[in-house]
Amino acid sequence: MTSTEVHDLLAALRAGVLSMDEVADRFRARTWPDQAPRDCRTYLDFAAAAQEDPEPDLPGSFDEVTAAYDRGDITWAEYRVLAQAVADAINAAER
Repeated sequence: MTSTEVHDLLAALRAGVLSMDEVADRFRARTWPDQAPRDCRTYLDFAAAAQEDPEPDLPGSFDEVTAAYDRGDITWAEYRVLAQAVADAINAAER
């Protein structure tokens, strides 16, 4: 498996090479892949279908953060900080 920027940042966080604030700042500064349609009805259809037959994790996406949390590599508090940083990046890109 090829390492992604997200994977590398999470590994640096776990190793203590980067602080939570540094990783969150880098998450805010990067471009995140769009994973779902914007239309609400379409998004709801997409979400329902994803529960039936989930797509594989998208490398370089927030899927990697969720997987790290699921494995116990990051805490709930860290997950929340990183989720907010990703939301900030997506909101900034939409402006």
